[in-house]
Order: sequence, then structure tokens, then C-alpha cells
Amino acid sequence: MALLQTRIKTLSRGGKPPRHVKPGPQSVVGVVARPTMLHLHLAGKHGQPSKASKLSRISSLLTVPLTECMACLPHETTNKNNIPLQSADTCSGMAGFNSLNPLTVTKRSSPSKYSKIDTRMPRRRERDLEKHDYSDDSDDESDYSSDASSPVSSRETSGSYSSNRPMLRRKSSAGSQRPAYSRYRLPNRVMRYLCLALISTIVIFMLSLVRMSVVSSRRVEAGDLGKRPPPPPEPWKSFKFLSRYYGGIRTLVPLSERQPEYPSAADELPASNETTTIPIREIPSSKPFDAFKHQASESYLSEHAPVQECFLDLESTIRIPQLQYYQGRPSGFPDNVVGSYELLGLPEDICFERFGRLGPYGFGYSSKYGGTDTGEHGDTEGSGSVWVDNSEPGLNQVDYRKVNWGAAQKKCYEANIARFGPQSPLVDLPTTFSVLGQDTDRTEKQDVHPRSTLDARANTTLNEKYLPRTAVVVRVWDDFAYREEDIINLRAMVSELSLSSGGEYYVHLLVQVKDEARHPIWADPETYQQHLAECVPDEFRDIATLWSETQMLMLYQGIFDTFTRGLPVHGPYRGLQMAMQHFAQRHPEYDFFWHWEIDIRYTGHYYNLFSQVESWAKKQPRKGLWERSGRFYVPSVHGSWEDFKQMVRVQTEMGTENAEDMWSGVKGAKVQPKGDKPIWGPERPQDPEDWFEVELDPKPVGSYDRDKYAWGVGEDADLITFNPLFDPEKTTWFLANDITGYNATDRLPPRRAAIVTSSRMSKRLLRTMHRETAFKKHHAFSEMWAPTAALHHGYKAVYAPHPMFVDREWPTPYLAGVLNSGRNGATGGARTSVFGEREHNLLGMTWYYNAGFAPNLWKRWLGLKVNNEGGEEFELTVDEGRSGNGVNEMRGGEGRMCLPPMLLHPVKDVELPVEGTREEEDVPESDPSA
Repeated sequence: MALLQTRIKTLSRGGKPPRHVKPGPQSVVGVVARPTMLHLHLAGKHGQPSKASKLSRISSLLTVPLTECMACLPHETTNKNNIPLQSADTCSGMAGFNSLNPLTVTKRSSPSKYSKIDTRMPRRRERDLEKHDYSDDSDDESDYSSDASSPVSSRETSGSYSSNRPMLRRKSSAGSQRPAYSRYRLPNRVMRYLCLALISTIVIFMLSLVRMSVVSSRRVEAGDLGKRPPPPPEPWKSFKFLSRYYGGIRTLVPLSERQPEYPSAADELPASNETTTIPIREIPSSKPFDAFKHQASESYLSEHAPVQECFLDLESTIRIPQLQYYQGRPSGFPDNVVGSYELLGLPEDICFERFGRLGPYGFGYSSKYGGTDTGEHGDTEGSGSVWVDNSEPGLNQVDYRKVNWGAAQKKCYEANIARFGPQSPLVDLPTTFSVLGQDTDRTEKQDVHPRSTLDARANTTLNEKYLPRTAVVVRVWDDFAYREEDIINLRAMVSELSLSSGGEYYVHLLVQVKDEARHPIWADPETYQQHLAECVPDEFRDIATLWSETQMLMLYQGIFDTFTRGLPVHGPYRGLQMAMQHFAQRHPEYDFFWHWEIDIRYTGHYYNLFSQVESWAKKQPRKGLWERSGRFYVPSVHGSWEDFKQMVRVQTEMGTENAEDMWSGVKGAKVQPKGDKPIWGPERPQDPEDWFEVELDPKPVGSYDRDKYAWGVGEDADLITFNPLFDPEKTTWFLANDITGYNATDRLPPRRAAIVTSSRMSKRLLRTMHRETAFKKHHAFSEMWAPTAALHHGYKAVYAPHPMFVDREWPTPYLAGVLNSGRNGATGGARTSVFGEREHNLLGMTWYYNAGFAPNLWKRWLGLKVNNEGGEEFELTVDEGRSGNGVNEMRGGEGRMCLPPMLLHPVKDVELPVEGTREEEDVPESDPSA
């Protein structure tokens, strides 16, 4: 090592090595120079690597930084025997030597030899050789790269080389060596054009997106969804049609012997609907239907005053005709799939054919006898018994040309006034000053009692013998075409509800004036009466009341209108309840108001339906009432009403699997159903500012858990509906958010709705709705406003599960799942609700706002043809060419249809065949001589 240090020191000084230094086993035998680095290699004897170099390559390689001029040291090239071969100056050419040809440091040559350096060698060749030489060296050498552009001069000596520079150079990064690119630049004019084109393209693209968005929104509002692939067919369309609805009175069987076509138990074979298996019998005798048996009982007479008979005319000579029914049902007639006859106390083992139901009101005889000239077609055998009155000879066919329904109802009430509580005389309040003066003692307000007294009397009477009075308000419009079938239905309502009951009900017509510019009814009383006479038949004119949209706008100002579906909130579609609210304010003599529609039909007795529904609703406890009223009752699946009640309680408290849950139905998934909080008392809006006159709202009696289904029993319902009271939240019902006047910053207030506005509302509920609309500007869609107001104030609301029928063979468990497909087994509260996008499942029902089965069944019952089926020939003649399987293969010949009591909606535009009466013409005598 001492020799090595001496050698290095000598070389660094630019002098010759000492003469006494000879190559030995551990001597420096070669110098390989790069432009800025000097590598000294230690070699062993005969040029072989020593053990030291094998142990540590790093320790055997000493790199000494030198200047380029150090590479120009003269040396002699020797062979393996150390014999000098030639003297060479290594400058840039030293880069061409490698460790395989080591240089032996010899005596320094003369300075003149520096001139022999070949400077013409290209540097690219130098780099290539360097790369080639060092590729065979150790891995450490590959970490060094030559810097072709080194600023160090080739004339520098080691003495002038800075000692501050590191002995070992850092490894250069690959990214530092970048290829040279061309720096061509586009002209400014071209760049401006390109930028302008790019900006224009972006602006045009954005404007196109805005335009397409506006056009798409308008198309959606107009119902134009463009060309879309047809949706998959609904599953219910694959179910088979039921045929025994159209059986005739010649196949009547008692209820105990009847085997219904549907629904059938799972372990029983379905009943055969082939006509060949049904025996044809003689038409039995019909019986008069008595809906007022209870009025003659001792218990009734002990509490109420006796009923005084009412008549159709003012002279008390025309008695009220009675309905005729048949015992039993047609063979195989299907059972109701929803609701219950037994639960509501409605007659189940009887049926009505068209003459027994409508014959007392002008159906089936000529207009010259006071009839409608209809019903004189099809099967008429046995129809004459409808007009037979044992007390009078001949046929008791009423001449309705002389009937005034307003006067008849008024006289009936006056005859039975002892059955009702005292009524204050109604005198309109003066709205302007007059010098004529007035009798202030006789002028009384329509509502003279304070609100607390009215709330206490709203659902109770001062004396047990007094009966509440109820108004039945039928909604219609001024350009409505009163057909014979519509007139017959209105006559039935007035006769059965008002006159036959002794004045318990009073029927009104609430007529909307559509074109107020053409008919300014509010200009003067003469214009009002003139238009009333033009749009309402004479017999109903005294029970009609006109209203208009402008009138509602004047009464209920300041409502924030969202114009849902492009319609105003005061109109007949969204603001129909406003007209009912105002009507109730004008008629405080009524305790309850039935809101009815002109297109509803009932095949049974109206009084029997209304009285039984009201009585059942009065018996219902409040515990779990909102939850039960939010579900369809399917007896074949849910069992008895008590079973259904307990099932609803469990579903509410424990929850059920929700179809909206992505893990629902997945095996192994841990889904924890979440129950709902049962409604117990008022369900207020979130913002207390939305509360209105809540001081006298009913309060729960005790806690929910401690109640034994006692609170609410015996309390008249404030609201009775014929469809479930569902929660529209999260449903696809397109009117779920049609509510205004509330603080909806966080979310909408709690709501309930019942499709089809026909319902019974109490005076208390309608007054609350009226005052909230007038003072708080609260309002909601017609089918949602009354249930929502009842929910907010804790009023009693009940869904009456009336019997409903379906036209196809639905599997009843599947049907129950579809109807109650909302949250936790209810009908609402989820996107899977049947009310909304899935309401097509109700098209085959007998009760819904757009049910298709209801009008078809009613028309077939009237003896009309529907889809080329039914009619006179079907009732009278047996078609042997038909197989008897299915509704389109029925052979007929069973007589006219006979239906049990059922509600049907909607029934519109029924055209009955009218038999024209041809007047006798004077025929001149023939001339024998002619």
C-alpha cells in the first residue's frame, strides 16, 4: 500500500515514478482514464486478480478524480514480460483502452510528445468505445457516465483541480438526458383561428344541451316520451277471466249450496264454469227488500221518535216503491276478494237484477206512464212483480213527471222533525247598510255557538233520541248530460236515503259552472236561476247549488299555487274540497256530509250501505286504526278480522321485509326489519308555525300500550273512505307532493290520502279544513286534503273494507302481496306501493277511479253488449256451438244477470236503448171506388 500511495502521489504531481518501484504482485499495472476520472486497477502476478480484488471489488477499485490533462501522461506500453513496446500519449485516446489491455506506468517522455495526440477522433466514437469498454467492468463502473460537455479544460493539472469536488460522482437520473425537440411554432393568426373555433364549438355544444333539456322537459310534460321499447306485459294479464259473474237468475242457488268459482282453497279443485254442468231452473219469485226493520223494533222506539211515512208528492198520495231482490246467487258466482259482507253487516245471500233494483224508479216502462222508455228489451220474465202492490189494484208504476225532489225532502223532514235536534233558523247576514232596517231579533248567525261547543257536539247529540242529520252531496257540472240511467240513479238515492229513512239524509247536487264568462251567475239572482234551469232537470232543480272556480278564488285568497299538472289549485280537479268546505259553512244544520260522485253505482239499497258503514265505523277503536285503515283486507289470506288486526299490530311494531331493501330475499343476508311508530293522537307538522287551533283537538286516553282497544269505541268517525288511507311519502303517486302552505324546508309534513274522493266527513273536519285554508293558506290535493287534516288534528278516520270483486283468477296470496306492497305490509310509504306506477293492478277491480271491470259489469247487468258479449240474445238463447269454457265461450240462456250488493266505480256514459212512443196517426179511410 505504501508503494501504491507513492505512485499515486507522484502521478498527481506530474512527475516520473521512482526508479526503485518495479511492478510486483501488488503493483499498479494499468491506468485506465476517462475524461475526468482515473481508475487504478490492482492486479496480481502475471496480471491475474488478487485475492483482495476478489474479496472486495470496491476496495480494489480506486477512483481518483483527475483533469483531462492527467490523461495525457506519457507511458510505455509493455507486454506481459514488462518489455516496453512503445511510448504512447494518452489524451482523449485513453478512453479506448480497457482493463484487458492495462497500461504500465513508465518513464515520462519528453514534452514534445504531447503534439502527437490525435484530436481528430470523433467524440461519438469515443463515447461508443467507452460504453463498450466499461460494459465488461464491474457493476459499480456502470453507475458512472462520461460528461462530454465537461467544462474542465484539458490543460488543467491535478494541482489546479478543485479539492472540494467529490471523489465519487452522483448517479445521474435518466430523466436528465432529454432528447432535443424541434421548436416550430404556429403563426399567431392560425392560433387565433384555432382558439376561436374551439371556443365556438364549446359554446354551441352547451347551447345544444340547454335546448335539448328544455325540449325534453316539454315533451315529458305533454306526455310524449318518444319511441321506447314496449314494457313487459303485466303478470295479471296472463290470468284467466272469471265467467260466472254473468250467470242468470235461472241458475240461482242458496248461499249454503253455492260453490264459488273463485277464490278456491288450495286443497280444493276449482269449480267448473261450464254451462252444461249448471242446471237451468224456473225463475223464482222476488221479495221486497226492507232496509228499515230496525226502525220498528222496540229498542229503537224506546230511544227515538217513531218514523213518519213520507211520500213522493205534496198531496201524500204516491207511496215510495220498494226494491225487489232474489234469494241466493247464480251458481258459481265468485266471492269478493277484498272486504267483507259479514264485517259490515251487509246482506250476502241475496242478489238484485235490473228490474228489481231500478224498476221502482222508471226503468222498464213507458214515459207516458212516467217512466223512461228503457228496459223493455232482453229477458223480462217476472219483471212485472216489481210494480205489483197488494194494497192497490194494477201496477204501481210511479209517474215521475210530477215529482219535485226538493219539496218532497223538505216535507219529509218536517214530518219527522221530532227525531232530530232543534235547528236555528237560517238567515243570510247583511253585507251592506240599508235604511230600511231589519229585525235584529230574528237575524241569527249561521253558527251562533262557540267553537268549543260545536266541537263537543260535532260527533254527539244533546239527547240520545235525537239523530244526526247527514247531507249527501253529489258532485256534477253544468254541461253534464243527464241520461236516463243517470236520472234513475239519482231518483234511487233521494228515495232510499232521504224519503224512506224519514229525513235522516238530505240529497244535494253541487253543480260547477265551467264557463263563467258565458254564464255570469253572480251578477244577479235572475241570471243564477236562469242558468240553473238550463243545466239541471226540473225534478232536481230545487236540490241543486251552483259554484264556480272564481268563487273559490275569492274565498280562499293568498294560497301559493304550484300549478301541479298545469292546473290551478282552486279548480275542480285540485281544489274540489274547497267547494265542500264552503257548502258545509252554508249548511250548519248538518252534522255529516257524504261527498259523492255522479258516476258511482250501487247494486243494493243505498240506505243499507250508508247506515251499516257508519255504524261499523263508530264501533272501531282508535288503537291501530290508522294502521288497519292503511291496508286492504283480503279475507282468504288474512283470515278473520281479529286475525287481521293482530297481524297489522305485529307488522307495525316488528316490521317486515321491504322490497326496496337490496338485501331483501337474499339468502344469508342479515336484514333487520324496522317497525313503525303507531299513530296515537294528532300527528303534527314538523314546524310549530304550521299548527292551527290545536287546543281542542282530541287527546289520547292513556298510553298506547295500556289501551285495551277502548278509546274511540262509540265515537262517530270524522272521515270514512272506501279505499285505504295510504302514506304517499316515497310512493310513485304523481300527486304525492301536491301540498302547499307548509314549511317544507326539511321535508313535507306527514300526509295521508285515499284514492277516489267519495267519503263521509264530519262538520268538525270540514270546518277545520275551511279555516286552515282561509287563514293559514294550507291546502292539498282533493284526495289528500281531508285525510291529512284529520291526521294533523287527531280526528277519527276509518277505511271501510266494503266488498270488492276482481275479474280474473288472481292467486290470492299474490294479490294480497301486490295490494299491500308498501312499507311494512301497508299500501303506502314505499316506491313499491300499488298507488302510483303499479295502479294498473287495480284495473280489474270493481272500485277504483279508472277501473275497467266496473263499467263492463254494470252494462252487462243492464242487458247491454260489451265487447260483443251479452245482450238480449245471450240472456234468452242457448248457443250450442260454444264450449262453455271461459267468459267468451259461455252458452247463455240463463236469463238476466243477478248481482249481490256491490259498489261500482266509475260508470260513465251509459246509453240505454230507448223505446220511442209513436203517436197514433189519423189514417184516411180508403175509397172503395178508387
